[in-house]
Amino acid sequence: MELKDKLISSFFAFEEGQDSGNIDTIRNQAIKDFETLGFPNKKDENWKYTSLNSLLKHDYSVFPKKEDAIEYRDIKKYLIHDIDTYDLVFIDGIYSSHLSQTTHDKIDVCLMSSALNKDKYRPVIDNYYNKVAPKSGLNSLNTAFAREGAFIHIHKNKQADKPIQIINFATGNESSLLLQPRNLVVVDENSHVQIIERHQSLTDHPVLTNSVTEIFADRRAIVDYYKIQNDKHSASLIDNTFINQKDESNVSVHTFSFGGKLTRNNLNFYQNGERIDSTMKGVTIIEDKQHVDHNTLVHHIEPNCESHQDYKGIYGDSSTGVFNGKVLVEKEAQKTNAYQSNNNILADDKATINSKPQLEIFADDVACSHGCTIGQLDEEALFYLQSRGIPRKEARGLMMYAFANNVLESVKIPEVKKRINKLIASKLEVELGFNNL
Repeated sequence: MELKDKLISSFFAFEEGQDSGNIDTIRNQAIKDFETLGFPNKKDENWKYTSLNSLLKHDYSVFPKKEDAIEYRDIKKYLIHDIDTYDLVFIDGIYSSHLSQTTHDKIDVCLMSSALNKDKYRPVIDNYYNKVAPKSGLNSLNTAFAREGAFIHIHKNKQADKPIQIINFATGNESSLLLQPRNLVVVDENSHVQIIERHQSLTDHPVLTNSVTEIFADRRAIVDYYKIQNDKHSASLIDNTFINQKDESNVSVHTFSFGGKLTRNNLNFYQNGERIDSTMKGVTIIEDKQHVDHNTLVHHIEPNCESHQDYKGIYGDSSTGVFNGKVLVEKEAQKTNAYQSNNNILADDKATINSKPQLEIFADDVACSHGCTIGQLDEEALFYLQSRGIPRKEARGLMMYAFANNVLESVKIPEVKKRINKLIASKLEVELGFNNL
């Protein structure tokens, strides 16, 4: 039985085990949409360079077993423990209460299952759940099967007193596992939150994660979101993140892709207001036959807004990268300032990158630019470093480190910046005077 057919036939058993009357109608419509749309393939222009065929051959478990007995020592190295954080930890899709720390003190950091089933959260769910994620096969699949994830609501005029970590672990208890986490982040007017997200396998069993995150930033809200992707070669991630911004809000998403078999990042910003700032930056460093695909959209709908995209990629061995970034400026969106850049280094002859930065502009008073570079390291610069006594391998590593590292300038959490610095140095085998992770 093909995976699509298995999922459709499994839906009714899944639905019977859920207590989520508020969204039953949404679930049922979603499975119908998935039955119609199915999984994306290369006939879809946005998936032209990324095939899911090898992933869909596994007989994934849709209903993971109960929570495994994982202790803090088993996951400590994956947490950014240099700072105090609220933690939402999920093990094989199931919430781990003894590894997590939630709160309802002026802000809500809790479980999606609680939000879906309790009347106190119903106004937020009714207003925001499944409202910005566009209809597609993967989004519909997640909507139909999602039962757990992070629910974060920052109330008006409040600031989260510490960052929030969302971490999804796969134990490998199943021979292959399909996970469908669902996150909803609502940041009210004049509020601020910082979020760190990670997906991590603990064994080499195949794992496919199809994640959907919806973020709503109200007037003058500030959201800093950091995605750390450094998984095992047996794990694949399809990350779907959709952001709706109101007037004068500021949302930034940093994506650091260092591992996994196949990683696809769908990141869409919708600017519904004036004087909005949207920032998306990323660093990709992969090797072997790994594949990372960044697919971005910034939709400028109203005037006097800005967007900034800066993605750096370093591809070694036979790895493959994809960047498909689109900036859409509507006729009404005058005085738009949109910047898009994608720069890549092919560290080996068999590595490839397919880059397609796009501008679609219907306004006439804008300042928009886009650019792409693909190349190899400068041999003259390498020779210069070698002439100063630096071995060629170390010289290559230092040059690539300098190339990638400037994206970190906009990271606002010092401990996150330190962690990413270490990961970049470790991937490039550069010694910076601290222990690599």
